[in-house]
Amino acid sequence: MKKYLTLFLSVVLAGSLAACTNKDTTDKNVTEQNVTENEDKPFTINYLGQEYSFDKKVENVVLASLEGMEDAAVLGVNAVGVLEVAGEVPKYLAEDFKGVTLVGDKMSPNAEVILGLNPDVIIGSSKFKEEVSDKLNKIAVTLPYSHISANWKDNLLALGEITGKKDVANKLISDYEEKASKTKEELSSEYKDKDVLVIRIRGGIMYVYPADVYLNPVLYTDLGVKIPEIITNSKAQAELTIETLAEINPDAIFLQFEDSENSDAPEALNQLLENPIFKSIEASKNNKVFVNSVDPLAQGGTAWSKVRFLDAVVENLLK
Repeated sequence: MKKYLTLFLSVVLAGSLAACTNKDTTDKNVTEQNVTENEDKPFTINYLGQEYSFDKKVENVVLASLEGMEDAAVLGVNAVGVLEVAGEVPKYLAEDFKGVTLVGDKMSPNAEVILGLNPDVIIGSSKFKEEVSDKLNKIAVTLPYSHISANWKDNLLALGEITGKKDVANKLISDYEEKASKTKEELSSEYKDKDVLVIRIRGGIMYVYPADVYLNPVLYTDLGVKIPEIITNSKAQAELTIETLAEINPDAIFLQFEDSENSDAPEALNQLLENPIFKSIEASKNNKVFVNSVDPLAQGGTAWSKVRFLDAVVENLLK
């Protein structure tokens, strides 16, 4: 009797193991089939009123704009090609794109190099000349990634949808908005009637931007800081003289200076900081001049730039 019971249990156990094995094999086959179907399934996204279609899952991504590189960095998107600045990956993004092929500069990416990377998508720029866009579109679907700060959510969500990271994009947006809302409440009492400027030195000259350009939307839209008249009157990048700056007499200044943008005036930053007129400004007297609080190459209108500039505002204006 004991011998038959042992034999019976052995048969049952063997059958169970076979059933499990068959189930595992079936599950594996279904999984592999789903992966294959997902990879081969065409899809279309709508970006700023225009549709962009893809034949299959996007794997090879070329980032042919700094805006695209910044957003790819925060989303954790791998790329096969990125832009260069002075012959290398921009230092502030170097850790995110180690060993990635360089495809030229932001004004004229190298089409031959990009073609060799066999891209599924090229994240371009709305600043491209028509002939550049036409050339890249012949290689792969090229998204004219917007350089307008107000479009930062559309940019991030489009890149997230293309690369399968839409959930990450949504989380980044909600986290930013939550922190911005909290910061706005904390800033409202201390900076409600004060002037805060973002100034960028290029070619040795000071410039300011409209309220919806560069880093300004963080201050004036997201945080509700008062918009100075000079910003309201600026329709594009506008030169700012030291005399006009003294008249405005801002309470705080975020000053951006990038060496590669000032190769003809490498001492411009130091000269400005030592200028007696600049030293007499309220921001200078109260140690509220913040130099390169975010990397000076940061494009401003991206999730990467906005998150880091919001952190800089919190660190410098609320400490």
